[in-house]
Amino acid sequence: MRKIILLFTCFFGMTAFGQIKVLKNETLIEIGKDNSVGLYKKDNKFTFNYQDINTSNLNTFRSFSFNDVNGDVQELYKMITDGFIDQPAGNISLELPNDIIELQYERNYGQPTVQFIQYINKNKKYVGKSQFLNKKQIDKIFGIGTQKAALYKAAVKQTPVNPVNSTAVQTQYNQNQTPASTKTPSKTTKKRR
Repeated sequence: MRKIILLFTCFFGMTAFGQIKVLKNETLIEIGKDNSVGLYKKDNKFTFNYQDINTSNLNTFRSFSFNDVNGDVQELYKMITDGFIDQPAGNISLELPNDIIELQYERNYGQPTVQFIQYINKNKKYVGKSQFLNKKQIDKIFGIGTQKAALYKAAVKQTPVNPVNSTAVQTQYNQNQTPASTKTPSKTTKKRR
């Protein structure tokens, strides 16, 4: 009887371990972060993560994501920074695949600031709000002034309207030029009378 119970316990223990599956660790690349707001990238998907100040629980973090199609991240940065220069009359609404985001501009301590307001699952009943951010904080979140800004700027590739073979033009230009080291400036000598 003991052996049967022992065998049953071992068999049950193996099936319990068989239910645990190790998942692949997917890493996000941090573009920038300031206090409780951060921008992260995975493949072509960008995610904003922020601490929700709209809830009583200070440990509530929310996020919204979108794919960078046709330079959407750069356009979002430009839209936000343009709002600092010329403050809009009302909130700017942006529709993402899963959420609606509003950019609310206010002046705090005489300085223009912006706040992300997220309507979770496009439902106006569930609202998340980030802290107010100034221009310097937005630049830090978008990685401006660092090499990480190239992670979304490089994704935008504009094709020229009339493509020109630049190597042929460059070669022709180089052949027509003479090297600067071979030319010596001539000195004029003045004789005294």
